[in-house]
Amino acid sequence: MIVDYSGSYIKEILKEVKTIAVVGASANQDRDSYKVMEALIQYGYQIFPINPNEAGNLILGQRCFADLSFVSGKIDMVDVFRAEDAVMGVTKEAIKIGAKVLWTQLGIINEEASELAKEAGLKVIMNRCPKIELAKQY
Repeated sequence: MIVDYSGSYIKEILKEVKTIAVVGASANQDRDSYKVMEALIQYGYQIFPINPNEAGNLILGQRCFADLSFVSGKIDMVDVFRAEDAVMGVTKEAIKIGAKVLWTQLGIINEEASELAKEAGLKVIMNRCPKIELAKQY
């Protein structure tokens, strides 16, 4: 599977999206998902934390939801901080809610989920971190 994306492809996605659901969000300040959410908020994105164990709680001032279907606002991008075996389920949810982009964090690659997302018209980035990619652009 190709995970070597052009800088322009990544830049275009990060410019297009305004709302990002972070699946696997954590309220723990030491976790990568917390640090990435914090950075995305600082870059001006609207964030929807997704974690059934934190549903109803606030993470970085944002109400956390149990899963993507509970978010009433439009979600442009789904950023996945879950194990590879959970990616397919998240991908199916992302397609169902009409997300435009499926993004998986560093170390997370699921070829089957990538193909399903692409077939449904989503742009896909796997094994990358939006916080790192944004830092390259500024």
